[in-house]
This record gives sequence, C-alpha cells and structure tokens, in this order.
Amino acid sequence: MNALVATNRNFKLAARLLGLDSKLEKSLLIPFREIKVECTIPKDDGSLASFVGFRVQHDNARGPMKGGIRYHPEVDPDEVNALAQLMTWKTAVANIPYGGAKGGIGCDPGELSISELERLTRVFTQKIHDLIGIHTDVPAPDMGTGPQTMAWILDEYSKFHGYSPAVVTGKPTDLGGSLGRDAATGRGVLFATEALLNEHGKSISGQRFVIQGFGNVGSWAAQLISENGGKIVAVSDITGAIKNTKGIDIPRLLKHAKEHRGVRDFDGGDPIDPKSILVEDCDILIPAALGGVINRENANEVKAKFIIEAANHPTDPEADEILSKKGAVILPDIYANSGGVTVSYFEWVQNIQGFMWDEEKVNNELKNYMTKGFKDVKEMCKTHNCDLRMGAFTLGVNRVARATVLRGWEA
Repeated sequence: MNALVATNRNFKLAARLLGLDSKLEKSLLIPFREIKVECTIPKDDGSLASFVGFRVQHDNARGPMKGGIRYHPEVDPDEVNALAQLMTWKTAVANIPYGGAKGGIGCDPGELSISELERLTRVFTQKIHDLIGIHTDVPAPDMGTGPQTMAWILDEYSKFHGYSPAVVTGKPTDLGGSLGRDAATGRGVLFATEALLNEHGKSISGQRFVIQGFGNVGSWAAQLISENGGKIVAVSDITGAIKNTKGIDIPRLLKHAKEHRGVRDFDGGDPIDPKSILVEDCDILIPAALGGVINRENANEVKAKFIIEAANHPTDPEADEILSKKGAVILPDIYANSGGVTVSYFEWVQNIQGFMWDEEKVNNELKNYMTKGFKDVKEMCKTHNCDLRMGAFTLGVNRVARATVLRGWEA
C-alpha cells in the first residue's frame, strides 16, 4: 500500500476515535505548503544536469516544521507528503515543540561526486532559503544525506541570513551539532524496546533479535542492544544477510561492515536469503530499512512476538491486521524511531542558547522523553481501547488538534 494512503488511513481512524469535527479533520490533513524546485548544476565534466527538489511543510500549529531531506532516485511527492505528515504526528507524540516537514531531491547520490553533491545542495538551498528558517522549518539528514550535507545547507543559508547554526540539525559537532545525535535514533529504539518489554515483565537481556537494515539506525540499535545483553541472531542490509543462532559478534560485524561496506561475507554467521530476514525465528524483529517491507504476502510467516518499527512505515495496514490476530505486538514508527528528532530538538535548543550539553545529559534527557512518550501512548490505548499504533496516532493527532483550535485556526 502506498505510504500516503496508509498514513491518511491511520489519521482518519484516529480522528474518528477522537471524535474530531470534519472541518478540523480536513484542515489537519492538508499540507501548509508544498514546494517543488528545479535544481540545475554543472557536472564535473562541464555538462549540465537537472534535478527536481521537494519540500513539503505539513503543519506548524505546535512550532517550527521539522523533517529530513533525502537524496534518493525514488523521491516523489506522495512519499514526501506521507513522511511530512508522519513527522507532524511524531513530533507531537514525542511532545517536542515542532510540526512536520519532509524534503528531498530525486537523484542517486552514489553517482555524483562530492563536488557535484555540494553544488546540488547549495542550489537547492538557494531555491528554498526564504521558506526555511530557525523558527519556520528546520531540515535534518535523511536517506542519502548526512552531517556534511547539513554543513553545506547551513553555510549557504548563512550567506543570506547571517550565521544561523539552528537552521539545520544533524550537523557536524564542529559546527554546533549535538553530541549523541549520530546514535540518537538507534538509542531511542533501545529505550522504546526497554519500555515495551518492561510492560510485559521482560528485559532486553536474553531476548533474540533480528535486525533488517544495518545503516545508521540498525547498526546503533544492534550495538546498544548487544551491550545490554540482547542476542542478535540475524542481520541484513543491501549487500546481503547473515544468521547465527548463538548470537552475532556485533563489534566484529561493525568493523567488517565498515571495511567491506556491508555485512556480506562476514565469517561470524551463515549467509541467508535477505528476503527471509523478516520471517526468521526470533523474539523481537526490528525493521530498520525501507517502508512497506512487512505486507500481506509475508505477515503470516513473521515469527516475532514483538516488532519495533525503527524504519518509517515498515508495516502495511493489511499486515497490521494479520499480525494483531496472531498476537504480535507492534511498537509504531511514530513513537519507536522518534529518538532522532528528539535529539535534533536538543541540538536546536543548544544552538539557540549557544550552550552545548555533554553526551551524558543528551542521553539521559532522551531516555526521559522516550519513557514518558511510552506512558502517554499507553494512556491513550486505555482511553480509546486501541492498539499501540492507534494509541500513538490518537496521542499525536489530539495534541496537534488542540494546538490548532487554541490558535483559532480551525475552519
């Protein structure tokens, strides 16, 4: 199912549970602004290349809009719209003073040189600089972008508006980035998993985990879970998949993945078909790659008792229903992977104050937010007699709806 269709469906179910007025419901769904720009750059060989850039600003009732910028060949308006809307609900669930946005450029960053990527980023920033800002819309890294991309955006934006470190988050620490930001989404996944397992009288220690995706989020989650006594029995990424029922040596795998650009050919486990990773025998499954990977085709085969959505929209609504009937518990993405945007908020606060925190403070504050977030979601589950996904959606939508009404914006 298309990500936008699925997100709209979940929103409408939450709006019905909350009993929202139809006019308010409609105004919450319509994006604040959609931006589409042409970005033409000279390539290293002197030829010109054109790319299309997007920024969807979904909602700013609770504060400046916030969301990543991805560089990927399949960036399209529907996907960007869905992810911008998800950011609105995610920031509300995390209870940080932001709304939602998302952006991207349709390109393959692997086929562009560093200097071409820099030129592309600067042209994109020139086209949108008057539509983003410290108190308007604060971009961050996403798929295909990282701290260096944010450094270029910061520099280009500052040419127009003066030095403004708070205009982007996920920056290098030398330019005002926060300590702990790199690990934040993965660490948030750890705290979210701990909160869920505590509810069921369990702990991380001794549980068997499968992690699909070994990029930034998956690798940090794997490292932190193994440090806390969890046993990671299978891992996959775009290069391949490996399995070891006795538990994979994660420090060794991290070293191998860095040296060989992936998990393939790691000698500490047996190679398996990457397509089978989601249906491997385990206690806890963590999809940390692309959206829509758990669907009606494979949901019946999923063996995990708990599914922690570290990726955005990894489970289709049809799969949700199948898994619920099987008794699997799904911790939804708009709560489970909110650690990244929460530490981005801490970075923004530090930049505005001009006062940096140490890493221990960042991690302790993140744990407080994730623990409180889980309690808030559970409260909504009790109030509306619903599962965790609807608990998170009703929590997020209700907070945004209240802010919209209080500001006098309802139709």
